[in-house]
Amino acid sequence: MTTAVTRPDVKRGTIPVFATATAITVSNIYFTQPLLDEIAHGFHTSPSAAGLVATTGQIGYALGIIAILPLADSVRLRRLSTLLLAVTAAALLGGAFAPSLALLSMATLVLSASTVLPQVIMPTVVSMATPGNAGRVLGAVGTGLTMGALLSRTAAGLVAEATGTWRAGFAVAAVATGALLLVLPRYMPADRPTRTGAPESYLRLLASLPKLVTEHAPLRLSAALGGTVFAAFSAFWSSLAFHLTAAPIALGPAVIGLFGVFSVPGALAARYSGRLTDRWGTRRVNVVSLTSVLLAFALFGLAGQSLIALAVGCNLLGYGTTSGQIANQARIFAAQPAIRARLNTVYMFAVFAGGAAGAGVAGVMFSAFGWTGVVVGGLGFLLLAGLALTWHTLRIHHRADGTAVTTGAVRSGTGDSPAPTPRPDRAFSPRGSR
Repeated sequence: MTTAVTRPDVKRGTIPVFATATAITVSNIYFTQPLLDEIAHGFHTSPSAAGLVATTGQIGYALGIIAILPLADSVRLRRLSTLLLAVTAAALLGGAFAPSLALLSMATLVLSASTVLPQVIMPTVVSMATPGNAGRVLGAVGTGLTMGALLSRTAAGLVAEATGTWRAGFAVAAVATGALLLVLPRYMPADRPTRTGAPESYLRLLASLPKLVTEHAPLRLSAALGGTVFAAFSAFWSSLAFHLTAAPIALGPAVIGLFGVFSVPGALAARYSGRLTDRWGTRRVNVVSLTSVLLAFALFGLAGQSLIALAVGCNLLGYGTTSGQIANQARIFAAQPAIRARLNTVYMFAVFAGGAAGAGVAGVMFSAFGWTGVVVGGLGFLLLAGLALTWHTLRIHHRADGTAVTTGAVRSGTGDSPAPTPRPDRAFSPRGSR
């Protein structure tokens, strides 16, 4: 696979290694969630106090996106990946042996902040792709990311049940992350992303982020779509356990945890959205994404008491969310390699903010209106996404030059050379529109 879609100088097996690495590292953000009750019992504290572990994990990831991810535009990626893996593995070990909830929360903050490696890998793998295959490589690596996020909760619960302690989950994650130190850095580029000129200072990298938002219309579109769709995704998953434990469904935690496994087929199917992005263009895949998520919420609303309908909806939701992310990142990565990591920083921050908003809205809506309120809230976020995409489409069709919109492959640059010129509806220019 790698010989067909990546440059000749890229090592064979790079794509599978990157996909595996994203799956393992992203799981470090989510595997603590099913362990919170065990953590509360272990430290003889309340579940709400143990929830601090999950909260610090989310805060740490947000800090990592803003403070660490922009460095990928300037520093040597092999060194950066080595450092991030070492810090994450050490923090996981610290969590496994933490003597107090406060120290466990601190370890979780550190490990989550350093677990931005998947978002370092995404622009890196695009720079390794041959022209016309950016979506395909993003689809392969993005599938690994989704699988890690979905299955980490189930795996952590099984490990804790088999060993009788939540600490085993941290220990297993530390071993898996540490093992990546022996493999992943060998596949990362040894040189800086841009070899010409002196590397930008850290403060200048951070200061450039707001300017990217104002100058790059494709980034604004991807951020709007990514944030709103992930808000709907987060609204569903943050409320599902409450819905399933309430009457008349009244399931136990073990069965609820299986819904992550039930969602695997949809996540695997989303891998082929990368190829569709290369063939059809990002905008059409975004339409497919929104349609899939809309169908999911229609099922949740019309047949919310049916476990079969919920399982089917989970797959539609996972497929649509992952497909949309592949298209959104393919759109922003059509830019020059020198700014890809920072574009991804802004995009992922928007996605993260959308997820937080979705969870917050879902909590309020569930308390006030039950499951119907969650469905209505999710549909509201999808309405915003549809409006953003419609507005963008109208702008394309009414551009001043009157150029007809065409569809074709999303093209990416090779190595550190400038990206080939994309077709008109995918051009990434400072004042352009996508």
